[in-house]
Amino acid sequence: MVKNHFFNSDKSPKNIQIKKDIISHFINTGNDTIAELARELDLSVPTVTKFIGELIDQGLIAEFGKIHTPGGRHPIVYGLNPTSAYFLGADMSRHHLNIALMDFTGRLVDNEMGISYTYENTPNSFDLLCGHLQKFIDKTGEMKKKIYHINLNISGRVNPETGYSYSSFYFSEEPISEILSSKLHYPVSIDNDTRAMAYGEYMKGVVENEKNVIFVNVSWGLGIGIIIDGKPYYGKSGFSGEFGHFPIFDNEIICHCGKKGCLETEASGLAIHRAVIERIKQKESSILSEKVKDMNQLTLTRIIEATNNEDPLCIEIVEEVGYKLGRYIAGLINIFNPELVVIGGQVAETEGFLMLPIRSSVKKYSLNLVNKDTQIVTSKLKKKAGITGACMIARSRLFSE
Repeated sequence: MVKNHFFNSDKSPKNIQIKKDIISHFINTGNDTIAELARELDLSVPTVTKFIGELIDQGLIAEFGKIHTPGGRHPIVYGLNPTSAYFLGADMSRHHLNIALMDFTGRLVDNEMGISYTYENTPNSFDLLCGHLQKFIDKTGEMKKKIYHINLNISGRVNPETGYSYSSFYFSEEPISEILSSKLHYPVSIDNDTRAMAYGEYMKGVVENEKNVIFVNVSWGLGIGIIIDGKPYYGKSGFSGEFGHFPIFDNEIICHCGKKGCLETEASGLAIHRAVIERIKQKESSILSEKVKDMNQLTLTRIIEATNNEDPLCIEIVEEVGYKLGRYIAGLINIFNPELVVIGGQVAETEGFLMLPIRSSVKKYSLNLVNKDTQIVTSKLKKKAGITGACMIARSRLFSE
């Protein structure tokens, strides 16, 4: 594993923790004065002053002027130096790759969306992924010297602590995170794509003051990211959130997990894609019949576009999926009693065509006393939820090392 040197100048664990606490305060609260920092961290003003000075010497903290208060001395405001550290996040989907670079304050300074990349569970596909990541790193110029961590989002079962992905690229005894670190020469971590989307939305998206949030990722597959008391919930091995694999339906459709009847088989982008093809082959009318001559070439993206262009067949199928999905989101609301449920992922790009049946179904199937506490909204970050979360997770790794 490649090591970064973010806190290596200080050998005292206690001092390192205080510096982490100061940086964490700036991340979560924004710029502040020494007096406020001392009060929030329960430390003396001289202690905070000492560590702020050391962090300024490291280039991590900067002054941002003075607060003009009536009478007396005007206190100096401090905060994170945005150009002192960078974090790279990558979000891998079935047919595309999104990559972004984030500065220390959480602002995306560069991103490349929709890079053509077809995922296959092969060493060759993995090498192509590494090539795309290296190309993006190289084009960051001088900033690449200050990249402290990289995080890659992968769908399915991922253990972020051990660095193993059990659904993708599981063809080596060595953790995928360590292989990536060796190839790219940076510390690399991996995380589940939906959990990263949830964290991105929590940190920079539609979430405001809510602390208990469920993010539902309706893309090709179906998963949830869970935020409890402001922190991502991982479960014992990082496998939490496999909502799509609830054994719900008595059907003969084999899920990609190898079992039959999973929720994902009838409530996901995959289910929409399958239903549209089946019904067009049955000669039902759709604008896609003319636009896509070979149904084997039909993509979920084209179906989403057709839905938003008010194609009756696509709208009907999306609404059916939304209603089925809402029934089981109602179950999640009954179990978790969250403040906010965020609907994201590619299928959520249909907006009201998905959201209205979800809300209707939730209202019908959830407990009234419980659902009145919960607001259901669409993702604010949309396609950038994944890369935003990936970058945020890369930055958060500074505090777990």
